[in-house]
Amino acid sequence: MRIIYFDGICNLCNGFVDFVIRHDPEHQFHFASLQGTTAHSQLNPQDLGLDSVVLFLDGKIYKKSNAVLLIFRELGFFYKIIGTIFSIFPRAITDFIYDLIARNRYAFFGKKNSCRIPTTAEKSYFLD
Repeated sequence: MRIIYFDGICNLCNGFVDFVIRHDPEHQFHFASLQGTTAHSQLNPQDLGLDSVVLFLDGKIYKKSNAVLLIFRELGFFYKIIGTIFSIFPRAITDFIYDLIARNRYAFFGKKNSCRIPTTAEKSYFLD
């Protein structure tokens, strides 16, 4: 199973989830908030930091820019190209940019008072 763990109250993170749902016609990804029971039962405590998207893919955990770029590479031709191009850059650079955005995401994009509640159409994608 391919699981994207995300900060459930972050507007940017929820927007990213919406983006993936729209561009994943094969519905290969499932989602769980980092605040939820699935994340707490399946991830190590050090993976639960709310400052990173966490991807569970092929039995491995990926974080930060690595997770986002791997997700892009699974979404289709155009996004695969974007993910491949940005994967050429050293991880230190892409993680620096990721961290800069992550540290300021609430200020730039805001946050919700509670975790996302999936719509009826989205429920099959969410684990909790």
